[in-house]
Amino acid sequence: MKLGKNILLVDDHLVVRKGVEMILNANIQNATIYNAEDYDQAKEILKTINIDLILLDININGTENIKIMKEIKAIQSQVKILIFSSHDESQYGLRYIQNGADGYLNKFCSEDIILNAVNEILSKGVFHSNEIKEKLNEKGKKRSSNVSIDILSNREFEIAQLLINGYGNLEISNKLNIQMSTVSTYKNRLFEKLDVNNVVALSELFKSDNQ
Repeated sequence: MKLGKNILLVDDHLVVRKGVEMILNANIQNATIYNAEDYDQAKEILKTINIDLILLDININGTENIKIMKEIKAIQSQVKILIFSSHDESQYGLRYIQNGADGYLNKFCSEDIILNAVNEILSKGVFHSNEIKEKLNEKGKKRSSNVSIDILSNREFEIAQLLINGYGNLEISNKLNIQMSTVSTYKNRLFEKLDVNNVVALSELFKSDNQ
């Protein structure tokens, strides 16, 4: 592996950043580790320092911001992004990879998996777990007539996840800082797209699509 890599850790939890920093410093030779506690701080670092790899939390300040990857690539197009999240890879991994991430890791993985993912991206430019590889292969095998959650926009997908997790319209409105009428519009739209009538059916569709 090429020496002298600049790695940026973006996470709003200091303990997480320091823990990962210790792992990387102990195992990756001549790595320089930078820290950012939010997206704004991360973007400021990217404007002044050439970064090879970002370990990016997608749930900073309660917002799963899929748009941040495009904003990062607009500053440094060559930078690699490894999503480092507590969210279930089976539900979120493929979606983020299809929107610009170069890999996806769950925060509860082992130290060896973290190092393997980082080394894979630094040396090969991409890290795909076995689960992600299977999902990518399945995409080409699905019948076009099947209704798939992939037809949802990022905001529709986000609201669908919150509905499945038991959030009501008001709670979603507060969490995403949007009007309740907007939540209702998105909810009706995603129900229509997926041809479901209630949250139970929505949940079942998400489960089947992620199998």
